[in-house]
Amino acid sequence: MSNFLTKLIGSRNQRVVKRLHRIVDAVNALESDFEALDDDALVAKTQEFRERLEAGASLDDISAEAFATVREASKRILGMRHFDVQLIGGLVLHQGKIAEMKTGEGKTLVATLTTYLNALPGDGVHIITVNDYLASRDAEWMGRLYRFLGLSVGVIYSGQDPQGKRAAYACDITYGTNNEFGFDYLRDNMAFSPGDRVQRPLNYAIIDEVDSILIDEARTPLIISGPTDDDPATSQHVDRLVKHLQPQEEEEGPGDYWPEEKNKQVFLTEDGHQKVEGLMRDAGLLEAEESLYDANNVALMHHMNAALRAHVLYQRDVDYIINDGQIVIVDEFTGRTMPGRRWSDGLHQAIEAKEGVKIQKENQTLASITFQNFFRLYDKLAGMTGTADTEAFEFQSIYGLEVVVIPTNRPLVRKDLPDQIYMTGAEKFEAIAEEARQASERGQPVLIGTASIEASEVLARLLRQRGIRHEVLNAKQHKREAEIIAQAGRPGAVTIATNMAGRGTDIVLGGNIEEDIEALEEGDEVGRQRLREAWQQTHDAVVEAGGLLVIGSERHESRRVDNQLRGRSGRQGDPGASRFYLSLEDSLMRVFTPPRLRSMLQNLGLEKGEAIEHKWVTRAIENAQRKVESHHFDIRKQLLEYDNVANDQRQVIYEQRNEIMDADEVSDIVENIWGDVVDKLISEHIPPQSLEEQWDVEGLTEAIQRDFGQEMPIQQWLDEEKTLDEEGLRERIGARLKEAYDAKREEAGPETMAQIEKAVLLQVVDSLWREHLASMDYLRKGIHLRGYAQKDPKNEYKREAFEMFNDMLSRLKHETVTVLARGRVRADITDEAREDRRRQMENLDFQHAEAASAAEQAAAAAQAQSEGASEDAAADEVARANLPGTDAPAERVPGDGDTRPETFVRNERKIGRNEPCPCGSGKKYKHCHGRD
Repeated sequence: MSNFLTKLIGSRNQRVVKRLHRIVDAVNALESDFEALDDDALVAKTQEFRERLEAGASLDDISAEAFATVREASKRILGMRHFDVQLIGGLVLHQGKIAEMKTGEGKTLVATLTTYLNALPGDGVHIITVNDYLASRDAEWMGRLYRFLGLSVGVIYSGQDPQGKRAAYACDITYGTNNEFGFDYLRDNMAFSPGDRVQRPLNYAIIDEVDSILIDEARTPLIISGPTDDDPATSQHVDRLVKHLQPQEEEEGPGDYWPEEKNKQVFLTEDGHQKVEGLMRDAGLLEAEESLYDANNVALMHHMNAALRAHVLYQRDVDYIINDGQIVIVDEFTGRTMPGRRWSDGLHQAIEAKEGVKIQKENQTLASITFQNFFRLYDKLAGMTGTADTEAFEFQSIYGLEVVVIPTNRPLVRKDLPDQIYMTGAEKFEAIAEEARQASERGQPVLIGTASIEASEVLARLLRQRGIRHEVLNAKQHKREAEIIAQAGRPGAVTIATNMAGRGTDIVLGGNIEEDIEALEEGDEVGRQRLREAWQQTHDAVVEAGGLLVIGSERHESRRVDNQLRGRSGRQGDPGASRFYLSLEDSLMRVFTPPRLRSMLQNLGLEKGEAIEHKWVTRAIENAQRKVESHHFDIRKQLLEYDNVANDQRQVIYEQRNEIMDADEVSDIVENIWGDVVDKLISEHIPPQSLEEQWDVEGLTEAIQRDFGQEMPIQQWLDEEKTLDEEGLRERIGARLKEAYDAKREEAGPETMAQIEKAVLLQVVDSLWREHLASMDYLRKGIHLRGYAQKDPKNEYKREAFEMFNDMLSRLKHETVTVLARGRVRADITDEAREDRRRQMENLDFQHAEAASAAEQAAAAAQAQSEGASEDAAADEVARANLPGTDAPAERVPGDGDTRPETFVRNERKIGRNEPCPCGSGKKYKHCHGRD
């Protein structure tokens, strides 16, 4: 029935596109009128539109005329005319939706339409890209169009000075990366004065490659951290010990440790524990009678776990590279390097020790936010990509963004060939190299997509052995990736690239001649014509050879990444082909495909070098990918549910900071806090409505001396004045304390005291917020264990986080009043505070932690459920793999919490000995879990 209705009235996507055609027709009708305008008249349209908006018109009212303006300006400045499908894409972006447009359909040009329209009110538009190169390239390329129309354009980048950033954000249009926009938001909320902030209110953002940013990179939060007091030398000591340990060949065999590849963990055996303790005693890290599991040695066990994982599970040139003496993480999705990002929980330090580079200090979290919560701060959000439809449900449910698939300008004629499966990885790579050789010899360009740097280098070696000229594009050649990709369409060219490298740069059949044309002298039309004629011949030869051949060296965990790789071929109706080569040793095949499929393939008795090609196998692989995608969605959803708790608290703190910072003076805030603290202090020792025999006068006198530095003869007052009651005593104490503070304010002067009060408030807020973030991290590490007690970890987390936040607010009031009451008045205190903040900001580390692999997450869930946890607890176990500071198993932190034994309180009904066991085994409780 639903299929019949779809055929009758069209799908939701078709109806949306059809409605937009009416506006496209209006834009086309205006084209001849705008062509008749001279440059000055066309530029004057910008001011005209702004005046109409100030007079009450809406952006929708002027959208057709604005789009016609941009189209005509583009023809004159860039030499490019927007196609009708590009106008549809621009309208989709203006409506705050995601436009899915195939590779080569001109998304960069599409963005100019809605960017111009939404920049007219002057509130700022942010264009968000995946790397700094694309941000600067697009700002320069499209900036010519915007500047011609009278709009200002800025670019933000890592390491930019605050003045440059502030100027870039003040522009009508600002380009930058997702990380930089997020970090600037966090830095602004760590600023010490309004002048230190760089961002304006977040108005409208267009995210290029929106699936990469809001899906792939959303599994881990952005974190700003600062150094702790941890000694880096400990990592070096432990690293030397790990080299003496031997792995188990089989699970119950001899050895010191055994790795779990799926879970990305390494576990010491009993023999391994004893050997490690002996080695640590010999090295002086453990006392003779101490155990590795003593409470004061938890940090040593933490270092040992990190060192084992660094040596056993993390490989150089696969998970990381070494660049300028530093460990640089390689993104598992894109193959790009991620400078500045660090693994948490000591793993990064362990890898630094392993590779013999300088060990950086471990950091503590100062500020953090997830991409989900950051981008939801924008008043309007839109995105564009070539692959979003498979994740449409997540975009809608988390971000409220509808995905609209835009039709291609020309029909897609690319041939997507069936997968070929080999028994071993070596056979697969040999087949890929041979296919590339044959294609290159017939003049067909080849793009080989790999999942790791290691695979790229294996294929490069095989191609060299065959004498095939090729380019290798991976994380080590990051700066050259756009140039290499731009020329990957030349006849017979062979390019090896990680799956998403060079994204944002088109592969033009015949190669890109723009740089050659720009190198010519200005006015050399003969040279330009000669170059274009030569390029046309080359282009025709490549088309005749079959267009670009895309070869995938393995399937990715996500269908989107595979589709992105395929999409490099067949742009704008060009011919092309794609095929994936797989082996049973590939991680996706090994971990996620059904064991019976692998057994069936192994039993076929294939000869070396033979391949299997069948739709059943392809279907099984796609089913495995769907499972992984669903699993990743659960991870991101779990992360968001936890961060929503912190986000509510973050908004409260940031709003309070901004109010304090923007205020000329905060004396009203201080007076309110002062009264609350004094009332609470008195009530702790003199309970309201209590008898005089219950009063702790001595304790109150000591507390006032301790917190306010004031001596008060309270007992003497009570002895001398028999009629002095509780209310009178409260008023007298409050009045005396206020008199003392007013005298201090008078001594310092109103202006100086106002600065001091503001500085103290900001410093106390920041200090306690840092401590609170650390406490929240510790809480998240262990909250999943509540699932074993049949409690919902998320509800427990919300409850405890709320209590911790209230406690922090109470401490904030108390510490602010204490510092102001006891502190020495100095006019230069605000300058010192500002200088301390400046030094702190220089030592910050900006992280977007690596997301755990699907194999690691799947194993975490399986382990939690196998140990008897509830389903919710299992899901939370998975989520821990992607939360900051949760790479190692949760362990008790020394000194964390009260060490006194707590009174046991039962939260559930007690189970009778003869009742059925609640575990579902069918046995009586006394014969099952009640035996102990």
